Amino acid sequence: MRTVRRLFYRDIGASVGFVAVAFLSLFFFIDFVDDLDQIGRQGRAPWHVALTVLYAVPGHLYDLLPIAVLIGSIYALARMAQASEYTILRTGGLGPGRALKLLALIGLAFGALNFVVGDFITPAAEQASLQLAARFDGERRIAGAGAWLKGHRLTPEGARSVSINVARISRDGLLQDVRVFEFDNSGRLLARASARGARVDRHGRWQLHDVQVTSWPAAEDGAASAAGVHAARHITDTHLPEVEFDSDLDAAVVAAAVLPLTSMTTIELWRYSRHLDEQAQASQQVAIRFWKKALYPLSCLVMVALALPFAYLHARTAGVSLKVFGGIMLGIGFVLLNNLAGHLGMLRGWTPWVVAAAPSLLFLLLSLAAFAWLVRYR
Repeated sequence: MRTVRRLFYRDIGASVGFVAVAFLSLFFFIDFVDDLDQIGRQGRAPWHVALTVLYAVPGHLYDLLPIAVLIGSIYALARMAQASEYTILRTGGLGPGRALKLLALIGLAFGALNFVVGDFITPAAEQASLQLAARFDGERRIAGAGAWLKGHRLTPEGARSVSINVARISRDGLLQDVRVFEFDNSGRLLARASARGARVDRHGRWQLHDVQVTSWPAAEDGAASAAGVHAARHITDTHLPEVEFDSDLDAAVVAAAVLPLTSMTTIELWRYSRHLDEQAQASQQVAIRFWKKALYPLSCLVMVALALPFAYLHARTAGVSLKVFGGIMLGIGFVLLNNLAGHLGMLRGWTPWVVAAAPSLLFLLLSLAAFAWLVRYR
């Protein structure tokens, strides 16, 4: 059995590695050609562009590894079937259950590799790419109207609701063009602070620099109209070199809001999703992203299960190249269904874990059904 295990692991591992390298080389070339116009801008040299493209390779590997596992496994198993090696193994006692167990171990190994790439290597490469871009651009402007954060500021009178908008990030991580809106428990605006720069530590302590503060005094109860006139007459504008305050918005939450979701680990996505839920903000997109990232490594297990039926197809039924082409089509179908489920889930408000798990479960049931039919009738 050890010899059979070594044969499976060697052939499938080599095939998957070859397919993965081929895919990554193709994507590296396409990305490099696409970024050639960046050479010379803000002093960028060709090696800077190549390094930026290289930082994107772990992300491509994370996305493409399940497809590489599918195509590589189909190629290895189809080649074994064509050479009658798999038939000999079946004659020697390799039953369907044992073959499925062998491939399950391979799928779990590739799933563990995909988890490491997605949770450790890809976020680090994404951060390095952003830092490299900031060296030349000087800052990174956040898309749209900037990043919005909602939380609570701790004051002697108690916790007050704050909404913070961040427009840009400098190369050294300084938040720029920051606006802070403070509200009382009734939702009335009490103060607005506009700062050129801001920093926040891991304990949620904010430091605003070069701050323009506009304050609206709280209206007295029982005198709505008169208090409104009184408040309008006493609006104050103050310029302060520095303002500090404590809040429940720490550095991790801020980083999750201003950085791309692709640069976040599974734990960070979970924490950010919980924060959005606690603040009654829309969390559907982040929740779906969390569940997809948590369950995506298991798709490698689904892919090897989907490849196993190809070993039971007779060599004269279809050549290796045709089977590999079928594997490519299945891989494309999996990617399309995965993306389609994510978009439909956000539009329809479906349960996030169902959206993330549905494509893999569907392909797993398809593979097991095909495997059972081939074992029974072929």
